Amino acid sequence: MGAAGRDFHVFNTYFRDNELYEVVAFTATQIPNIEGRKYPADLAGRLYPDGIPIYPESRLEELIKELGADQVIFAYSDVSHEEVMHKASRVLSAGADFRLMGPKSTMIKSTKPVVSICAVRTGVGKSQTTRRVCQILKDMGKKVVAIRHPMPYGDLSQQVCQRFATYEDLDRHKCTIEEREEYEPHIDMGIVVYAGVDYGVILKEAEKEADIIVWDGGNNDFPFYNTDLHIVLVDPHRPGHEVKYHPGETNLRMADVVVINKIDTASSEGIDAVRRSIEEVNPGAQVVEAASPIFVEDPAKIKGKRVLVVEDGPTLTHGEMTYGAGYVAAKKYGAAEIVDPRPYAVGSIKDTYAKYNHLSVILPAMGYGDVQVKELEETINRADCDTVIIGTPIDLSRITKLNKPTVRVRYKLQEIGTPTLEDVLRRFR
Repeated sequence: MGAAGRDFHVFNTYFRDNELYEVVAFTATQIPNIEGRKYPADLAGRLYPDGIPIYPESRLEELIKELGADQVIFAYSDVSHEEVMHKASRVLSAGADFRLMGPKSTMIKSTKPVVSICAVRTGVGKSQTTRRVCQILKDMGKKVVAIRHPMPYGDLSQQVCQRFATYEDLDRHKCTIEEREEYEPHIDMGIVVYAGVDYGVILKEAEKEADIIVWDGGNNDFPFYNTDLHIVLVDPHRPGHEVKYHPGETNLRMADVVVINKIDTASSEGIDAVRRSIEEVNPGAQVVEAASPIFVEDPAKIKGKRVLVVEDGPTLTHGEMTYGAGYVAAKKYGAAEIVDPRPYAVGSIKDTYAKYNHLSVILPAMGYGDVQVKELEETINRADCDTVIIGTPIDLSRITKLNKPTVRVRYKLQEIGTPTLEDVLRRFR
């Protein structure tokens, strides 16, 4: 059971050439349009000359019975502990065993040091933390290569091992908005990024040009590689989530360093709550406190204007946040009104609001494929507003044609007090 990420990695590392098992299917969820494909024969290995079919998770019980499955492996992230057990109950009631695969079975050892940046939930601030870590390591004279958690939503055979060093690479690999949000900021810093499907192949390629590998985690998943320094972010805006979501709690318990982010905007009660969680489940971890201040290019485009706010998609959808950096910028710089995008939503964007009904006046930057990008563009262009605030990490105007003025919101990690990430990394070195 997966979402085009850990599921493929678990297969590659544990099941692909394992003659004790026959893998009869994958199921897919969370991401639009990733079922109905096959895990291709060239990736599946000698035991699967016809590849392996990928079905929607909604057919789970039916598939267990139809295919005679004895075990179901749960292999995706950012789901509550309660939801994991609901999935388990569906599996058990259909007659199969329910199984989770841990680090010992799925982590790959690198020949180079590995620093990982992970989190307890989506939308905590991994991206700016990864950029901060990469910059510190670069300033130490290290050749840094980032390896990003997978997002292979297209032709899997073409996505075995992808290298991103220029914007042209993004176009050549037909990246989704979600992928661009993660890769573009690294490219802007001169950091090479690898991603794809087969993380054994990817690691070997990355090691050829790196002194240090930085694992850039996705959702709240734990790393695919044995890690020498494991940095994990917690979010005081969502206190308690650090021990209520899978596998975010695993990350917290494994962490060498815990970063409490957003302390400039969180309540003291939220900050105290996550501190108590850290002390309870991982008292030996170093704790770094940080903020993620926002910056905009032209505040005058916001002040007194009716604005449409576009935010990072996964943070709002399965991350369950109701706002992001764009919303904070609208409030900070005096927008007259935040326009509700829902009346203007079309196609799959409209469907997104139906599926994630906690969303209201924020537009998630959904862009899984050309059709959805066009629907996002149409939704923005139909909206009755003065300015579009782009709270995603990329410049949407590069891949859409917008008919309104835009202003981008940028944010970076800023440590507060000591220890800083530089202190931590210098001791690690």
